[in-house]
Amino acid sequence: MKRRAAVEPSIGHLKNEHRLERNRLSETEGAGQAKAYAAKMAIRFAYATNGHAIYRMDMGVTPVEAPASIEEPSGPVAIVSAEGPVDRFPTPDELWDATFAEPDNWRDRFAQVPYEDKSGKWEVRYYQDTAVQRVLDAVASGRPRILLTLATGTGKTAIAFQIAWKLFQARWNLGGKPTRRPRILFLADRNILADQAYNEFSGFAEDARTRIAPDAIKRSGKVPTNASVFFTIFQTFMSGRDAEGNPAPSFGQYPPDFFDLVIVDECHRGGARDESNWRGILEYFAPAVQLGMTATPKRCDNVDTYAYFGEPVYRYSLKEGINDGFLTPFKVVQIATTMDEYVYEPDDTVVEGEVEEGRRYTEADFNRIIEIKEREQKRVEILMERIDQRQKTLVFCATQIHALVVRDLINQMAVNKDPLYCCRVTADEKEIGDQHLREFQDNEKTIPTILTTSQKLSTGVDARNIRNIALMRRVTNMIEFKQIIGRGTRLYEGKDYFTIYDYVRAHELFQDPEWDGEPIAPEPQPEPPGPRPEPEPPGPEPPEPPEPPEPRQKLVIKLADGKAREIQHMTATSFWGVDGRPISAAQFLELLFGALPEFFKDEDELRAIWRTPATRRKLLESLEGRGFDQAKFTEIQRALEAEDSDLYDVLAYIAFALPRLTRQERADRAGPSILANFGEKQRAFLDFVLLHYVAEGFEELDQDKLAPLLQLRYNVVSDAILELGPPQEIGKMFASFQQYLY
Repeated sequence: MKRRAAVEPSIGHLKNEHRLERNRLSETEGAGQAKAYAAKMAIRFAYATNGHAIYRMDMGVTPVEAPASIEEPSGPVAIVSAEGPVDRFPTPDELWDATFAEPDNWRDRFAQVPYEDKSGKWEVRYYQDTAVQRVLDAVASGRPRILLTLATGTGKTAIAFQIAWKLFQARWNLGGKPTRRPRILFLADRNILADQAYNEFSGFAEDARTRIAPDAIKRSGKVPTNASVFFTIFQTFMSGRDAEGNPAPSFGQYPPDFFDLVIVDECHRGGARDESNWRGILEYFAPAVQLGMTATPKRCDNVDTYAYFGEPVYRYSLKEGINDGFLTPFKVVQIATTMDEYVYEPDDTVVEGEVEEGRRYTEADFNRIIEIKEREQKRVEILMERIDQRQKTLVFCATQIHALVVRDLINQMAVNKDPLYCCRVTADEKEIGDQHLREFQDNEKTIPTILTTSQKLSTGVDARNIRNIALMRRVTNMIEFKQIIGRGTRLYEGKDYFTIYDYVRAHELFQDPEWDGEPIAPEPQPEPPGPRPEPEPPGPEPPEPPEPPEPRQKLVIKLADGKAREIQHMTATSFWGVDGRPISAAQFLELLFGALPEFFKDEDELRAIWRTPATRRKLLESLEGRGFDQAKFTEIQRALEAEDSDLYDVLAYIAFALPRLTRQERADRAGPSILANFGEKQRAFLDFVLLHYVAEGFEELDQDKLAPLLQLRYNVVSDAILELGPPQEIGKMFASFQQYLY
């Protein structure tokens, strides 16, 4: 009771202070933030208040009539301007009527259908809700073509399912009256995308959905019609023959008005292109409402998509997804070797083909017209040394044959000797490759761990736990580059970021203004000896990325003895913001883990704290109290590739951008000072301590570790005392030598 009595005056004082502070603030203090939130969440009305006055903001374009008095809701009305003070908050019914002043039967029917949460497994995100509502509004208004632009990994297929679900349950159809359920077609350009969509639409009854497959059409002689949701790919619809055996696209078996809604996945890749053969499918089903979905903002090489569907009813970018915490950020490891270019030398062996003497073979030539296995072996060796080999990884290769070579090299070097540790997924693998992909996508399975591919996996792979993406082929198209990056951005438990291993300077595409910001001068990058060519400008993307054709006779070179061992490599790790601009390690880590608390003002203060075990422990306890425990620092060290460094170096690097030393380098630097200041027996023990420090980390220097280290070195503490002196002297020696380490 005494404690409570003592505290109550303080509480009263705080209340009075808060009241005074609140009275000093205008009711519009938070108006800007309220507008930003309302715009982000597509909300019509926003309110700001200081607890006394209320400020109302209408995010719409026209003034709204509202009751002037809550006591007389049916009385006189007042015209409320776009924003201004009001004397009360509206009731829910008033807010609904103000937001939806015009009657709309379909809108009201859609609103009555709840989202299908798949037994609690699906929780709608704000931008997904906005995307669904924007599409339904467009459908209700009679818009024939609709476009959604959302970044890869944000759940476009889930959004499409919820749209279809609401239309289906509301019994919307082209007839305009809820007399029947709609027939919906989901069109993709790859089987894996159609299969993923079929599974995503599992909320529909089994007999309500069907997969249109060419084999089934061939067996029955006709297309299926007894379902509500149909899934197929453009290629299936373009195949087929009539009774005389002449080509007759199978989509023509449906009446043009058979489908009420056509959903076109990855619509930038074919159906909407003016020159596309698949465009005829969309034109044939012109009576249907057509919804295009794409991850690519408008650019010069996909203008047909936007010309066909119109401007998007909703956009959600990669930048927004990472900022909102729905997509993971990434870091880039740039890798250059002395074999990034090649000029033939007489001591090398031409195994196959004809070499052009004097020609400089560049990245564009490797694994297409020239193959040097030792070069690929070095690249794979670098990758396997740097990644955690337990993490799921995608490797993009120049051709299908290159993907085969890289797969074999990875399996030869991997610690895990499972024959399916690394698998190739390309067009040539057919169903076997698709099976490998399905198992790779299963987060409960660890095999296969790495997939190599050429073009097939650049889009549409919903594998949430991808931690590494290696680029061993050129990527000159911004659309494809964004989609490849999107393979790693999906969230997964314990996944804070992913890493891009860039062998081909693809990171230069971040400087493209189309990425999400204006280009800036590039940071200095690691360069091998000799000139490097300028990157080629982006070219147009084909409707479906084809596997690059192999030349009739590839040039195969075997390097002279010893040259493979001479291949050198350089790496530089950089961190990138969501706008495509390089950021510091501190900014990257703040994006991942939050700001590091300021418990030291400069390096000298940090060093003074860290070199003494007692003050070091207090600092660590303070950091842990602010959420930075040992587990989080371990994650930070992994993100910085600083597992071999002391935590002191990591903190100094983050806070003051100081160069990092490894623990071995610290131990080596301390050696001369230890030699000069300690006797032979003391040095023997301190060398033993340093071995443990290098192997295990700074925790071995804690005062609590002294007794275990003595027992480990001398078996019994009494022997240690005979060698090193009294316990107080041993403790003093153990603490004082650390000043030379830091």
